[in-house]
Amino acid sequence: MERPITFLSDYGYADEFAGVCRAVIARIAPESPVIDLTHGVAPRDVVGGALMLADALPHAPAGVHLAVVDPGVGSERRAIAVRVADEDRVLVGPDNGLLWPALEALGGAVEAVDLAASPFRLEPLSATFHGRDLFAPVAARLAGGATLAEAGESLAPDSLARLELPLARVEADRVVAEVLHLDRFGNATLSVHSEQLEGGPLRLGQALAIEIAGSPSAATFARTFAEVPEGAAVVYEDSSRRLALAVNAGSAAEALGLRAGDEVVLRPSDAGVEQRGRSPRVRGD
Repeated sequence: MERPITFLSDYGYADEFAGVCRAVIARIAPESPVIDLTHGVAPRDVVGGALMLADALPHAPAGVHLAVVDPGVGSERRAIAVRVADEDRVLVGPDNGLLWPALEALGGAVEAVDLAASPFRLEPLSATFHGRDLFAPVAARLAGGATLAEAGESLAPDSLARLELPLARVEADRVVAEVLHLDRFGNATLSVHSEQLEGGPLRLGQALAIEIAGSPSAATFARTFAEVPEGAAVVYEDSSRRLALAVNAGSAAEALGLRAGDEVVLRPSDAGVEQRGRSPRVRGD
């Protein structure tokens, strides 16, 4: 019985790239359902794609998980397929760190292969479209029952590229974090896991002072957007138990001038800043 295939990429929806990968899969494994997790990963955003993949796959059915965010396509970066301990799942994609957080979330890699010379690839192999010619046909064959040993040459699982995500510094009076990812609503995922806040200076319901590139603003640490007025900034725990920064009914990315990689300092507000009627500061380019 053919297994389901999940598919994540930065191909977008304006071009045929994601669709032709699905078409290749349909020719090889027509009975395999394909679940499009997203094709809206920002172009070349390996970190953002890795976070989305790791957050989504625990909720997906066991099967083959195809992920393509591949700015190094055609270079010496490896193409890989990896089996994990959790439910015999297999991940297929570039060995550039994209798969690493998901591999960890699913119990760790137990078997891996290099797909460079895979007998399942399409010929001629494009130098710049491995999604169509390599990753999609390999994913389809694996979903149809092929083994990793048939798909490529064995690799040591501990040789796979790791994506080392930054961790926040929790100090006595502040938390210093980094923007990991900005979603389409302009919400910023921060490098703070909720477990890191235990015993730290931040408390739910607090007024916060936040600082980005030396510019201060006000926010509230709340459970939901609706707990602050429209246009006000809110720090909250997102569905993946990371802290995030948003603007109620607005875009934190636009209102606060946020970019991936920005440092964000969060501290309790000494003045207990009231946000109602206030607008977040705007940082110019």
